Amino acid sequence: MFGINGAEFVVLAIIVFVVIGPERMPEYARQLKDLIKSLRRTAAGAKDDLKETLGPELSDINWRAYDPRQYDPRRIVREALLEDDEEQQEEQNKASAPPASNTTRLSPGQLAPYDTEAT
Repeated sequence: MFGINGAEFVVLAIIVFVVIGPERMPEYARQLKDLIKSLRRTAAGAKDDLKETLGPELSDINWRAYDPRQYDPRRIVREALLEDDEEQQEEQNKASAPPASNTTRLSPGQLAPYDTEAT
């Protein structure tokens, strides 16, 4: 969590125990416990205030969409490649389909329309 491994944590705990001493350790442990409780209460209060402020809009949010555990790079690339394949397939289907005919044939002997202002 803080970039330290288990062995480093044990060394830090021993140093803290030696520096603080066994007489004052229960007092500091109690203070740490109170600090953690107050932080939890503050976080819960902030969460409740946010829910109260946003009201029903907060319940409309899909929190699972924001879960960072779902962002596996391999899955994202795979889905992007599949989407590209689907788009290419749709374009090929549109290109291979015969175009809709919106032209009319002239009857024999009929002159083609000519716009004198176009040239």
